[in-house]
Amino acid sequence: MPLFSFSDIWPYLLGTLTVVLLLSGIDDLVPSFIYLWFVYVKRLHRKYVPPPELVRERKIAIFVPCWKESAVIASMVRHNISAIRYRNYDFFLGVYPNDKATWEVARHLSETFGRVHVAACPHPGPTSKADCLNWIYRLMVAYEEEHSVYFDTVVLHDAEDLIHPEALSVISRERGRNAMVQVPVLPLPTSVTELTHGCYCDDFAEYHSVDMRARQFSRSFIPSSGVGTGFARHILQRLAGERNGLIFNAASLTEDYEAGVYVFNAGYRQRFVPLQAEEKGFRATREYFPRRIKSAIRQRTRWVTGIALQSWARDGWRGSFSSKYWFWRDRKGLLANPLSLLTNLLFIAGVADFAAASLEHRPWHFAVANPILLRLCWLSTALQCVRLSMRMYYTGRIYGPAMALGVPIRSFHGNIINCFASLGALWQFAHARFSGRPLRWLKTDHSYPNRSTLTSQYRNLTEVLVSEGYLTGDVLEELKAEIRSDEFLADLLLNRGLVSEDKLCRAVSLQGGVPFTAVTLAQVRKRVMRTLPLHVGKRFGLIPYSVKNGRLFLAGRRIPEGDWQGELASWTRLPLEFQLVTKQDYEQLKSLLESRATA
Repeated sequence: MPLFSFSDIWPYLLGTLTVVLLLSGIDDLVPSFIYLWFVYVKRLHRKYVPPPELVRERKIAIFVPCWKESAVIASMVRHNISAIRYRNYDFFLGVYPNDKATWEVARHLSETFGRVHVAACPHPGPTSKADCLNWIYRLMVAYEEEHSVYFDTVVLHDAEDLIHPEALSVISRERGRNAMVQVPVLPLPTSVTELTHGCYCDDFAEYHSVDMRARQFSRSFIPSSGVGTGFARHILQRLAGERNGLIFNAASLTEDYEAGVYVFNAGYRQRFVPLQAEEKGFRATREYFPRRIKSAIRQRTRWVTGIALQSWARDGWRGSFSSKYWFWRDRKGLLANPLSLLTNLLFIAGVADFAAASLEHRPWHFAVANPILLRLCWLSTALQCVRLSMRMYYTGRIYGPAMALGVPIRSFHGNIINCFASLGALWQFAHARFSGRPLRWLKTDHSYPNRSTLTSQYRNLTEVLVSEGYLTGDVLEELKAEIRSDEFLADLLLNRGLVSEDKLCRAVSLQGGVPFTAVTLAQVRKRVMRTLPLHVGKRFGLIPYSVKNGRLFLAGRRIPEGDWQGELASWTRLPLEFQLVTKQDYEQLKSLLESRATA
């Protein structure tokens, strides 16, 4: 006979789990209490007054580290250039010499857009995101010396980000008072059936609605989210001076988190911009997060390793009581995540055994008689219901009621991801420590939304024309009564000679996030022009003219509407690259195509 039976051990196991979950549940409500106290009690009559608008825009450098990002980086740069309502900024794309595909795309972008620059790392990748950022910084400094410019602010972004049109303006304004500014981050909405991505929606909806603001209110450090973070240049210069030219710790997997702690400990002000609803959505950086459970575990393993373990080894528990508390919040997942999964599994086992006991008319194996333990169980259950209700509220506020209803199911799914991520982080950190090998950049695959998803963020043509200096606001004001659409405006400006066709095409290129090019007949390949049937190309106004680096280049006077790439995919297996051209170039190509079709 066994020394102990399950009925002997179960009350002690249940009691321990209940007390731990009860304490953890209370701890999870602390950020909400801080937030509610400051927003609805202490600050009820003290609204935040933003700093005054700057007369001059700060010069901003956007750092984008890239490794195997050839599939998304072009769409990211083109879309954001078309959407950002800010003029004084440049992109610096960090690439590796052994990632030829991304290198070629980045080089093509730099040739197309004057504000895009390639920052080439001198050694093969992947190393770490921090190492890539360090080389971007060095090459930005070289660019400054060569062109006699100075970037006042550096903003971090990833290759899959949708930068909010007003984000750079907000960062520029808030930089007047703060050395670090963090814009909220939210996953893009997906179907309610996508449980893995839905977990990210739940996490960020709550974290960037409550926790980040609670950190600000409690005067603790604000960690960088890795994207949408603006750093004052003098902070980076100080870091470079202290670290032999390296602004980020190349061995860190979460250099963004470390930078936030550094800025706070150095005595500089930080600012988290509150999540704000606007007519076209929330003012936040948007992106797709991993949509498969394996990719999610991989990404969160990196987060846990860097935030919980590397930070613990590097920073310990230094700082004020408030900082120590938030260190605890960031690291408690090492214990809480495995326990949460164990609790969920025991709950499922208990329900299954209760059903079996009812059918077999036998005692329930998970039953307990201790009244104190029963009260603790009910109290812990009630607390979990409160937590889920609050999470559902924040998710529903951003993603709608259908997503909110799925929070309880996704909480179990999220526990599985977080548990394996925590265990994987412990294993990798310990293995790296004992083997003496550095931790590697655990990159996740990225995807970018299609054009139809992004149309709400594009600027109108008049805004682009004025911002680029092609037309004055006074001229457009005189034409205001005649303007019916962007297409009508384009013809009007050309007919009256108010703008050249070259400048107009450049403006349309910036507005739509598509490349503009000049096509000569010498570039045209006869066989390539026959890639598409004449009626198909005519339907979309596209003419194939060249193949480069395995991509089919198509010329057009206007940006094609609808899912043109999907429809053309049945005629060619090559990736498609649209190029905006002037009317004159298009007519020459069209005449050449028609003459060859009738020959």
